[in-house]
Amino acid sequence: AEPKFDGLAIELVYERGRFVVGSTRGDGINGENITQNLRTIKTIPLQLIRKEIPVPERLEVRGEVIIQIEKFKDLNRKREKMGESPFANPRNAAAGSVRQLDPKITAERPLEIYLYGFGEVIGRTFDTQWEVLKTLPKWGLRTNPYVRKCKSIEAVLDYYHEMNEKRETLPYEIDGTVIKVNSFDLQVRLGEIARSPRWALAFKFQPKQETTKILDIKVQVGRTGALTPVAVMEPVKVGGVKVSRATLHNQDEIDKKDVRVGDTVVIQRAGDVIPEVIEVITSKRKGTEKKFRMPSKCPVCGAEVIKEEAIHRCIGLDCPAQLKGRIRHFASKRAMDVEGLGVKLIDQLVDKGLVKDVADIYYINKEELIELERMAEKSAQNIIDAIEKSKTKPLSKFLYALGIRNVGETTAEDLARNFARLDDFFHLSEEDLMEVEGIGPEVAASVHQFFRDKKNKESIDRLKKAGVTVIEPKIKGKGKLAGKTFVFTGALKGFERDKARNLVESLEGMTASTVSKKVDFVVVGEDPGSKFDKAKELGIKTLTEEEFKKMVG
Repeated sequence: AEPKFDGLAIELVYERGRFVVGSTRGDGINGENITQNLRTIKTIPLQLIRKEIPVPERLEVRGEVIIQIEKFKDLNRKREKMGESPFANPRNAAAGSVRQLDPKITAERPLEIYLYGFGEVIGRTFDTQWEVLKTLPKWGLRTNPYVRKCKSIEAVLDYYHEMNEKRETLPYEIDGTVIKVNSFDLQVRLGEIARSPRWALAFKFQPKQETTKILDIKVQVGRTGALTPVAVMEPVKVGGVKVSRATLHNQDEIDKKDVRVGDTVVIQRAGDVIPEVIEVITSKRKGTEKKFRMPSKCPVCGAEVIKEEAIHRCIGLDCPAQLKGRIRHFASKRAMDVEGLGVKLIDQLVDKGLVKDVADIYYINKEELIELERMAEKSAQNIIDAIEKSKTKPLSKFLYALGIRNVGETTAEDLARNFARLDDFFHLSEEDLMEVEGIGPEVAASVHQFFRDKKNKESIDRLKKAGVTVIEPKIKGKGKLAGKTFVFTGALKGFERDKARNLVESLEGMTASTVSKKVDFVVVGEDPGSKFDKAKELGIKTLTEEEFKKMVG
């Protein structure tokens, strides 16, 4: 059991004991390279200590960058004196600090780190998470003193309650505890689903609650036309963050809690992040409170509103609110990643009629941008450069960016793996789509309807004409290693590990980081670790480096 830090997750890479690369966790596959900034953090060693035990040839170690609460307050006081806006909370301050373009600014911030796990290790094996936590400090890598090995679920619960009590006295913020299966062999057997391990879970503390008054209930319209009621409240601080708006989810939820304009309510930040109304304090009612009903017409475009199960939805095809939502999603970091295309700029582009469809983003020119409010020539050029830079994306990210209902990042990746060409989607039936593992009738119907829509096809055609390039994976089953999964263990003489993996994937094979029954081959280099033993135990075929070279040609 370990404290769950409220900071920024990062990974450090050491080669032969020297710090070489540092990155953010990003989306779990791609992160930001922040090596120079991390070098300025005093609790990150640039060289590992070798005195007690030898350092591994390669070590990828994971942890959390944080700022202590008192140091955070000092930082905000300094910012306010200089006329700069204060950070909302220590997590935002830590995240903003490590992403600075100038490492000198990062060096001035009171950042520190705690490490709690690893990725790839070459030249050293571990059997348990506890062994990792006890070994890292011997190399000079900082772990948290409050970690504990628990021998029963009762001990885990005791730890949780103890940390919840200590929470207010700790010098840094934690928002829960993390419970992990100690044995790495058992972790491998338990496996993962999407990007979530089955061998670990976050056990969060009860969110902090406050009372406030609802001044009004407004309706927001999202990119799919869904209408969401939002409570406008008297501002109140919840867990150190000033809150003045909270989602009420839908009309059914409002009716269930009997929330009215003018009510005094209890609010909390769900998961210490999203503000929500928990309950109404009916004893404080004065009789002047007003009940709320969802509008029958869209508050943005005036089109009819229909109810689909619990959701009220605008059916207007040209609703500006939906268009703004679609563009925000399309340009977001995990989709097309158009840097600088924020909410206020998107509002102006739509309101002035410059963008009527997501494809229009790629037809904007600098002169049109300069005419907008608060847009200088340099800012306009930066936007144009960011739009140009975003033009090439893998099929999975492009599918996600399209904003198809019920298609999140994981589903988009599943679709891209199974149907390698974008043009295929215009001809697929719902039955074809449902053959993909994890895709049911609802998702299949959404994808099928999206690609049958004439306007969507025209939009995709215009994106292509504007130079948007979709990187399509090679068609499955044609490569020499198609359908085969490889794991590497030990040091390879003729390959860097990443190049060996890339080679497998270029021949349509797959790579894994852990040994399980789904693995076909384990390639064994010098000083192999526990993966080699696991392969023998499961009867998985092992290959020497020479045998691997012959196999790939």
